[in-house]
Amino acid sequence: MLTRSVLDRRHVLGLGLLGIGLLASSRVGAATGAATGTSAACTPIPSETAGPYPADGSVASGQSLNVLTRSGVVRRDLRRSLGTGNVAPGVPLTLTLKLVNTNGSCAPLRGYAVYAWHCTADGNYSMYSAPIVGEDYLRGVQASDAGGNVTFQTIVPGCYPGRWPHIHFEVYPTLASATNARNRIQTSQLALPQAMCQQTYTQAAYGSSARFLSQTSLSRDNIFSDGYAAQLPAITGNATRGYSATLTVGLAR
Repeated sequence: MLTRSVLDRRHVLGLGLLGIGLLASSRVGAATGAATGTSAACTPIPSETAGPYPADGSVASGQSLNVLTRSGVVRRDLRRSLGTGNVAPGVPLTLTLKLVNTNGSCAPLRGYAVYAWHCTADGNYSMYSAPIVGEDYLRGVQASDAGGNVTFQTIVPGCYPGRWPHIHFEVYPTLASATNARNRIQTSQLALPQAMCQQTYTQAAYGSSARFLSQTSLSRDNIFSDGYAAQLPAITGNATRGYSATLTVGLAR
């Protein structure tokens, strides 16, 4: 798939007041069909593997694919493929990550960049999985604002054999440096709450995700089995209207 020229990322971020904001767990009653989770406040985010499908310039799955150099990859909405314009189906998910300095009184980290990526509703990864090797959706970069926040509009990922439902992300010190994995300062993964996944996977787009979910657990997952308190976001919403997920990402800066 042909790449385009690198998008000019050297935008000057507007000045704003820095404040300390801690994300708390959100809860919606069973009548709304919402899942709940926890968002650990100012806890260092664990380092995790980028997995076999990062497309960040590193060698993975025998390839050195790099979506980070493609024009348009700096975006809020990850659902549309940059190359083909095709849209990934699935239950809408608004994901907000708040970057804070664990060595600096939990102050928000402004001007950092986050690259996020995850699988489709049926468990495939764009650019790697045979059915969608020509797509590059569900991948994108955002710069943190004055409050340390980055927000992505995406879909709830599906579940595939051997893994608990999750979202990958890498943190870079600046937006300009978010062009190759060698510049990253942290790599981690976000775990999705069980109730949210169970409700979402009743939708037709999610294929066998419900069955695969029933065959695993957070305690057996090879990434989250050693603990996931700092990686489980707070969730609001439902499978009809879509969900919002928020997580505080602690970095020692």
